[in-house]
Amino acid sequence: MSCSNLTMWVSSKPSLSDTSSLSFLPSLKPATSSSRSSSSYLTPVRCGLRELRTRVDSVKNTQKITEAMKLVAAAKVRRAQETVVNGRPFSEALVEILFNINERLQTEDVDVPLTRVRPVKKVALVVITGDRGLCGGFNNTLIKKAQSRIEELKQLGLEYTIISVGRKGNAWFQRRPNIPVDRYLEGGGQPTAKEAQAISDDVFSLFVSEEVDKVELLYTKFVSLIKSDPVVHTLLPLSPKGEVCDVNGVCVDANEDEFFRLTTKEGKLTVERETIRTETPELSPILEFEQDPVQILDALLPLYLNSQVLRALQESLASELAARITAMTNASDNANELKKTLSILYNRERQAKVTGELLEIVSGANAMAS
Repeated sequence: MSCSNLTMWVSSKPSLSDTSSLSFLPSLKPATSSSRSSSSYLTPVRCGLRELRTRVDSVKNTQKITEAMKLVAAAKVRRAQETVVNGRPFSEALVEILFNINERLQTEDVDVPLTRVRPVKKVALVVITGDRGLCGGFNNTLIKKAQSRIEELKQLGLEYTIISVGRKGNAWFQRRPNIPVDRYLEGGGQPTAKEAQAISDDVFSLFVSEEVDKVELLYTKFVSLIKSDPVVHTLLPLSPKGEVCDVNGVCVDANEDEFFRLTTKEGKLTVERETIRTETPELSPILEFEQDPVQILDALLPLYLNSQVLRALQESLASELAARITAMTNASDNANELKKTLSILYNRERQAKVTGELLEIVSGANAMAS
């Protein structure tokens, strides 16, 4: 079968998210020089019916893969979101306890290492990225946020070091030896308290030994299935009241969460939204401490530090899975559109070939009759 019947223009730099870079122009003539000059970035590729049929089958197989990945991510994001929401009451309860203890100690001079504020000369940045790709711009957005924060620290004349968590972030920093990295850590799928403990121990030793004067946490906060925000929070020094603050000192603790339920409606995935408010009980005003309040703070603040790291890991995973759902949905839609375009071209080319063969038969019959 000859491949000179159809000309396809294929971009030399194809994009998965931009289907306009791939266009098909059926033609019985080779491309003219004027069309090449106006579209110099396009490469003509000629193919026939067999190649088109193979291409359609390939797109169908790709669509099946993206649909399967979307369903897997949808199942995982449900569990990850429940983990995030279920873990927040524990963090909020710790906040309430620390706040009440701090209220009792307002008249006392309490010296706790994790709350000690020093002049900042060096900052440690804990950057949490994903372990896998195919999730849109999830990892790139957070890495750009880290780059922006690094530039801000350079402009302020401060030293910095990186604690990278996640394979994608590790690979990015390893390709840039000019950026100082204290430690590389890889996630193990579902975040665990053991993984959070390893990160907490590292930042704890750096801060207590005064190698760094401040520790900041960069991760992607889960907002909804279609929105995630990269944020920068101050991890150390901890606030005596147990508040989580951003780099500007603004409290960012949230006691209201929007819970999204994935359901099927008319054969398609839909989202039902529900607002959940986390309730934290208040301590009794007549409560007395058997131990020294300083000892209680020394025990609670590391526990709170671990909970904040674990919460960031959980929110980052939920954001990654939500981004993968969006990316795979877009990929499936693009594959469907591409399949339709190729099918139209295939049918058009097949019809043209059948018409040509009929014309040849009629012309031969007329020639024999004459």
